[in-house]
Amino acid sequence: MEVLTFAGLPAMLFLDPPTTDQLARFPGLKAIGVASTARTQSPEWMDTELPDIFAKLAALKPALMHYKVCSTLDSSPAVGSIGRAIEIGADQFSPTSVPILIAAPQMRRYQSFGHLFAGFREQVYRLDRHPVMSRHPVTPMRESDVGKHIAFQSDKLDMQSLSLEELKDGATLPEAQQRSDRIIGITLDCVDDASESAAGRLIWEGRYANPFVVGSQGIEYALVRYWQDTGQIPDAQIPSGLGPAKGLLVVSGSVSPTTADQIAWAKANGFAAVPFDAARVCAGSEGNEGEIARVVDACLTELSVGRDPLVYTAAGPDDPAVAAFAQAVAASGRSMAEANQRVGEALGRVLRDTLARSGIRRAVVSGGDTSGHATRQLGVFALSALAPTIPGAALFKAHADGPMDGLELALKGGQMGSEDYFGWIRSGGGPR
Repeated sequence: MEVLTFAGLPAMLFLDPPTTDQLARFPGLKAIGVASTARTQSPEWMDTELPDIFAKLAALKPALMHYKVCSTLDSSPAVGSIGRAIEIGADQFSPTSVPILIAAPQMRRYQSFGHLFAGFREQVYRLDRHPVMSRHPVTPMRESDVGKHIAFQSDKLDMQSLSLEELKDGATLPEAQQRSDRIIGITLDCVDDASESAAGRLIWEGRYANPFVVGSQGIEYALVRYWQDTGQIPDAQIPSGLGPAKGLLVVSGSVSPTTADQIAWAKANGFAAVPFDAARVCAGSEGNEGEIARVVDACLTELSVGRDPLVYTAAGPDDPAVAAFAQAVAASGRSMAEANQRVGEALGRVLRDTLARSGIRRAVVSGGDTSGHATRQLGVFALSALAPTIPGAALFKAHADGPMDGLELALKGGQMGSEDYFGWIRSGGGPR
């Protein structure tokens, strides 16, 4: 939604399928999205939840239905199965084939001859050798071939790939399915402006036969690139920043090394570190409530003396808190997905209660899974982009029917953002 908005195409992200009244409040939208925690869920959860969401979106008669996945392909057969989501989407939209675009060069995500590469610090790594994604605590990447990785998640998929050479030569998508009981998935290479525009052409010109597409925000980047290259939309001016915040609250459930660098920078630049003991959240309701109350009080104390609190569960994958949390989860009898949801919701309550009691109006949630669970505690029903930072982690305006309406909120994946990202948000975002 941020990609489209900053390209001059108003878009809004809803936390649930929007009602008719909600849509009526925002005339002129060119696109809408519905946030989901699907990437942390089981295939059985998807079977229960996704058909209704897809049906409600289909009723709006969109030109394209994009099932958004992470640009680093976070998924497995058991958690966040992209394969299962494709099965459900194919049942609803009956595509001839399913274009799949994971790469987004603006985010240093590249696909070449079917394999995904991602940047980290000063280097670019093949996905299965990536220092962060190969060590992901829930879905570690063991395969860089996008088609193979997704094919492991469904026995109904026949995967193909359109390479850089084929895109350059004007490749087209299949005109008809070969077998009615199979789904054709086609991954698209993308490494630069030319291949991005070529991918956008395939997706847009193929929308009548292939209305269901899967990928990262690279889908929107490719569409915008193609529309601009063909004169369908003009180049848009990037919005400026919002200016410094009068107080900022950050909550982080990420264990990424990238987030660890950001936490270290924040500690050295005026933020007040407030550790959150995630292990206590697994100990039962008493431990959960006690930890939330303790951390909220600590945040309010720091804010009262002019310091911006940074609440975090761990300072990177090697923090002893990570092992302590894993032990607590095992002892609790909960699954890791259940435990992570519980932590995300607890951080959301810390966020909500601190904001309500302090009156500050800008916040950050760090961690892709954490963002989904935490934001739902705020009573927010939609988000719209206000100011850019790094691609995929803009500063948003929250829309709510309660006190969080107008909150300035940034959500970022654990592996995303510059070292000074929290400071950038504190300053109001904007290009630089």
